[in-house]
Amino acid sequence: MKIVDLQSWNRREHFEFFSKMASPYFGIVTEVECTTAYDRSKQTGNSFFACYLHKSMVAVNSVNELKTRIVNDEVVLYDVIHAGTTIAREDGTFGFGFVPFSHEFSEFQAELQKEINAVKTCSGLRLNNDDIKKDLIRHSSFPWRSFTALLHPTNLDNKESVPKITFGKFNIRDGRKYLPVSVEAHHGLADGIHIAQYLSEFERQLSL
Repeated sequence: MKIVDLQSWNRREHFEFFSKMASPYFGIVTEVECTTAYDRSKQTGNSFFACYLHKSMVAVNSVNELKTRIVNDEVVLYDVIHAGTTIAREDGTFGFGFVPFSHEFSEFQAELQKEINAVKTCSGLRLNNDDIKKDLIRHSSFPWRSFTALLHPTNLDNKESVPKITFGKFNIRDGRKYLPVSVEAHHGLADGIHIAQYLSEFERQLSL
């Protein structure tokens, strides 16, 4: 982690402008093709959710702007961003999980499975200090339907700087599968081009 020098930062004016707003967040809803990733998951017996969550995290960690946070009134750039995610239970509730990032899918999937098991054997939100951690991305999944728009709850804290990414149920068109993705970020730290970079790398990872 390193502290960003605001005086020499090329986003200083952007940061100051948007940080004065009660809600400095912007979001994009789009799709990425996931045919290859889905087919390979079925062939290998791996979880498709684990597959695309890992590939999302690879993409997140390729974009510095999505690794930047506001911490104690300073802007910091983390070396590595980890995965926060919601995990469903059979009773219809969910809990929060935290998965350390690894470039190795097998390691990431093993840590994710530990969190799934932990959530399913407890009740409540299982915050795990998730409201304190900054070096993560908050992921959610809406696996029942596709979507073309999304609204997140927010406490209107203009220092809340952890991006949110949500996935829906994939669509099938002309034999290809498309995964709905919603991305929300603090506009003082990131712009549309940075979300586009994430989406491009995410889609590339899904095609490998």
